[in-house]
Amino acid sequence: MYRRTHNYIRAYRKRAGLSQDELALLLGCRSGTKVSRYERHARTPTLETALACQAIFGVPVHELFPGMYREVEQVTHARAQTLARQLRSTPGTPLPERKAQLLDMMGAPRDVIAHPRNYEAYTR
Repeated sequence: MYRRTHNYIRAYRKRAGLSQDELALLLGCRSGTKVSRYERHARTPTLETALACQAIFGVPVHELFPGMYREVEQVTHARAQTLARQLRSTPGTPLPERKAQLLDMMGAPRDVIAHPRNYEAYTR
């Protein structure tokens, strides 16, 4: 598991001048204890909480929770590779081009996905 900087909730909260209790109120929590747990990675925020953080701080969820994003991304890429292998190994079943491209892109390095020209070179 990647644990270096799992989230930036504390940094953005402090930059905004909010206490844990104040952020908790904005997130719809009863107390700052839950915010403390998010900041220490003792609790995983719900999708609703992560999106509320995005709305509060104006920062995309994947930037607020980079560690969690990397973990989810790695697992999802591995699943995409497994699915691609399964689909390609089924005899007599053509793999539609759109599906093949999606699965190939999911397994591609980030710089390939970010730049279409890199993707064209990657898939050759």
